[in-house]
Amino acid sequence: MVPMTLFAVKKLPKKFLAAVYKALSDHNVYLEGTLLKPNMVTQGQSAAKKASPEEVARATVTALQRTVPAAVPGIVFLSGGQSEEEASINLNAINQYKGKKPWALTFSFGRALQASAQKAWAGKVDNEKASQDELLKRAKANALACQAKYDSGSITSAAGDGSNYVAKHSY
Repeated sequence: MVPMTLFAVKKLPKKFLAAVYKALSDHNVYLEGTLLKPNMVTQGQSAAKKASPEEVARATVTALQRTVPAAVPGIVFLSGGQSEEEASINLNAINQYKGKKPWALTFSFGRALQASAQKAWAGKVDNEKASQDELLKRAKANALACQAKYDSGSITSAAGDGSNYVAKHSY
């Protein structure tokens, strides 16, 4: 399998998002009552070269600007298998990106919010406080990233840099 480049991946969300919003418009959906829950535009897990947070931000915001109506109040990103730290850094870069962004850009991370909490908990009642502390750390990091105020590495967590990628993951 040939790894996809950031350029190749960048084309996919635009085409998909345009079709989604065309269908919503065709069905007279009240866009002000919706949220979009996409992945960020990244290079993909099998790519040889990793995109910088600035490249992820540019590709993600560009795809959104070209397809998502301003009437949509918010975009809540999935982590897409990124590590907790990587997802926070990329969300921060997206919010720092200059340009028109009429939506709230925030997170709906699952694995990239819970990995450290689950690692600290390890299924033991005695670890509940440590698990809660880990969850609060990631929530704080992401809250700062939503405001474009997160400093990379400033909030460490138990599984912060570990990949959350699961091949062929399904929900």
